[in-house]
Amino acid sequence: MKVMKFGGTSVGKPERMQQVTALITREAEPKIVVLSALSGTTNALVEIGHSIASGEREQARRQIEKLQGHYQDFIRELVQGEKTYAKARAIVAEHFEFLTIILKISFSEALNKDILAQGELLSTKLFCVYLEEKGIDHVLLPALEFMSIDAHDEPQIGSIKVKLSQLLDHYKDKTLFITQGYICRNARGEVDNLKRGGSDYSASLIAAAINATVCEIWTDIDGMHNNDPRVVKKTVAIEQLSFEEAAELAYFGAKILHPASIWPAQFYKVPVKLLNTMEPEAKGTLITQEAGSVGVKAIAAKDGIIAIHIRSSRMLLAYGFLRKIFEVFEKYRTSIDMITTSEVAVSVTIDTTANLRDILKELEPFGAVETEDNHTIVSIVGNEIAETKDILSKLFDSLSPVPVRMVSYGGSKHNVSLLVPSSYKTQTLQLLNKGLFGLE
Repeated sequence: MKVMKFGGTSVGKPERMQQVTALITREAEPKIVVLSALSGTTNALVEIGHSIASGEREQARRQIEKLQGHYQDFIRELVQGEKTYAKARAIVAEHFEFLTIILKISFSEALNKDILAQGELLSTKLFCVYLEEKGIDHVLLPALEFMSIDAHDEPQIGSIKVKLSQLLDHYKDKTLFITQGYICRNARGEVDNLKRGGSDYSASLIAAAINATVCEIWTDIDGMHNNDPRVVKKTVAIEQLSFEEAAELAYFGAKILHPASIWPAQFYKVPVKLLNTMEPEAKGTLITQEAGSVGVKAIAAKDGIIAIHIRSSRMLLAYGFLRKIFEVFEKYRTSIDMITTSEVAVSVTIDTTANLRDILKELEPFGAVETEDNHTIVSIVGNEIAETKDILSKLFDSLSPVPVRMVSYGGSKHNVSLLVPSSYKTQTLQLLNKGLFGLE
């Protein structure tokens, strides 16, 4: 059995949803299909939640009516039969009645999670109505019956495995299953989610739970590219990556894949394929245990980086100094992306301003503390590039006009990371595309 995940753009229009149907029925292998919300829906639901939280109930009502109108137009094009259209219309009415009722309820974070879940619930139910109209046998597996996270918002892979197996055992004669990405239940049994981009995570967790033959992530681009196609004119798709390389690229800014979605498939050795719904014959990118080749594969960029510099002569030979620095970030559950040290200074980077003021206050006793914001981490990723001949000379020869603020090299065999001012991001990516890949 395999897993196929389709993102919001892949199901965002009636013709795209119909195209997805062709893709999932072109081969007989049993499969679980994971769907995101229709493109634009989650953003709209976020805004509705914001309006309700702010007390702008009338504005929220208008936003709900606008979104409902979009879904009414959607189903008119999606299905043709009178019976299936009535079913689709009832589904839309049910979910928007819920959104209208909550206008009268006091806002809470738990209620907000219920609001955000409506997108995936709608897309899967409407997709099943279309499958019914086409006479395609299928089963809807509600993600809320098996997908769960613990008190620390971590997926409960053991529980997911058991519950999903029990559900599938009820349908041993079926070969096509539809479920929601993104949504889950938390430790209190409430509706929750795997955060933005979480449908990839859902697919990987499901693939791990059923030991799938492959986990296919279908988007609107033909695999992971060697550079950001939104910034660099000429890019190429990468044919094969190791899990380690893919995880580095996802974490450092490659938008096609959610960073968290790698580890379940990696741990359970399930191959992942990144494919293009609009060009289904394109090879895409295969992610496996094996890297496929040695050398630089791709470049990714992560914006919104803050550099924190701690300078103190007391650091010299000070036992436990770094441990105490890291404990501050651990206390505030703030991840460090890069770190460099010298005899009298340590510099780290983080990607969030949450708790920044408290962090800086607790760092003050260790020395003079300075911050720099509006920076970007540019990460050069490939198999064993730390050991690849001439990689550093090519890299820095390419970047002579760019003020590189920090360099992380050697911590991973697969990654060299640079910190540059965000105003130099585009120039950096373009120069590296030419210097490392010969592409302009």
